[in-house]
Amino acid sequence: MQELKLDEFKKAQNSLIRYCGEFTPFIAEKASGSYIYDKHGQAVLDFTSGQMCSVFGHNHPKIVEVLKQAGDKAIHLLSAILSPPVIELSLELTKALPESLSKCIFLNTGSESNEVAIRMAKLYTGGHEIIGFSGSWHGMTAGAQSYTYSKTRKGYGPNIPGSLMIPAPYEYRCPIAHCKGSCDNTCLEVGMKMVDQQSVGAYAALIAEPLLSAAGMIELKPSYIKRLKELCDERGLLLIFDEAQTALGRLGKTFAFEDYEVVPDFLTLSKTLGGGLPLAATITSSTIEEECYNKGFVFITSHVSDPFCASFGLASFQILYEENLAEAAGEKGAYLKQLLLELQLKHECIGDVRGKGLLLGVEIVKDRDTKIPDDNLGFDICNRCLSLGLNMNIVRMKGYGSVFRIAPPLTISFEEIDLGISILDQAITDCTV
Repeated sequence: MQELKLDEFKKAQNSLIRYCGEFTPFIAEKASGSYIYDKHGQAVLDFTSGQMCSVFGHNHPKIVEVLKQAGDKAIHLLSAILSPPVIELSLELTKALPESLSKCIFLNTGSESNEVAIRMAKLYTGGHEIIGFSGSWHGMTAGAQSYTYSKTRKGYGPNIPGSLMIPAPYEYRCPIAHCKGSCDNTCLEVGMKMVDQQSVGAYAALIAEPLLSAAGMIELKPSYIKRLKELCDERGLLLIFDEAQTALGRLGKTFAFEDYEVVPDFLTLSKTLGGGLPLAATITSSTIEEECYNKGFVFITSHVSDPFCASFGLASFQILYEENLAEAAGEKGAYLKQLLLELQLKHECIGDVRGKGLLLGVEIVKDRDTKIPDDNLGFDICNRCLSLGLNMNIVRMKGYGSVFRIAPPLTISFEEIDLGISILDQAITDCTV
């Protein structure tokens, strides 16, 4: 790769707020398919689908086509005025979901979609207590951040009252030092007893990602979810599934919860829904919507129900179905995971490989016996990958750097997967020898 010109990067450092630690030392001029390119045309294979949003690859031809067509129609309207793309997307989305998920609202970000679900859950139940998982990430707005238990809480003052937490079922690092590599739901039972002791008797909802990404790529198994739903029902807790990263095929099904015997009370979508454009949705039942409407529910933002972005949601479903990408994600994900497991046999620093479909995690450790995370080595490998032509996701903030979040586009080829693994193999070798 050609080195980034210092004066170009200095401009960025001088004029931009640093919102995610240090910026990656690469300036992308364009993107296409599985690659991003600098202004010299140097290609970098993207194993992150951008911010996990370009699920069908960068600048998918169908997305670009809709981009041109939608620009000739209404781009933005008063929030109370609807448009054909919004109505058509609501019908397309609810057609793909169980009958109990029949009412939609379209927004821009995952934070907003979770705010809607939380706000409606509080209004419907009359409670205000929301339970989240340790390490979870549901957004950066005030409400969503209050139930986000990643390393983003310190220094910003009080969170919203009623924020409660249970431990994530992190099999590789059992949160209660109980399991030996296979979760038996004890952490769930203990966690719910602990929040019961903290609760003031005003439960509203529990919010969960089917695969907790920022927490370290922790998959919630069907047996765990079944018990989780039972415990929620016992307490009158509504269940919110945040499928920001797991929906639209990434785990091998249109929606991750299809692998469960459980249907949530709220489903929130973002990232993957717009195919790279800012589009999010909250979906719930007609019963909950009717009750909230009767109680005067309000959620007005500047860009709720914008027709322009809704057009890309329609395009995303067309791409997903026409190209059979959910099935492809299952097949390619299994192939990629097997290659990562083979790398684990070769490299002692790979402590664990986990995840599902094309949403996989690789944990970097100093020692497999102690399982001590190795942030510094993770950063070094990440930087070396970039210099060799592979973009990998390790958040560039202290305490986040030991788990790679691997989420290539569903359109990636097997040859591109092979290339990515060969680069990762070389980068680990270069950083550990």
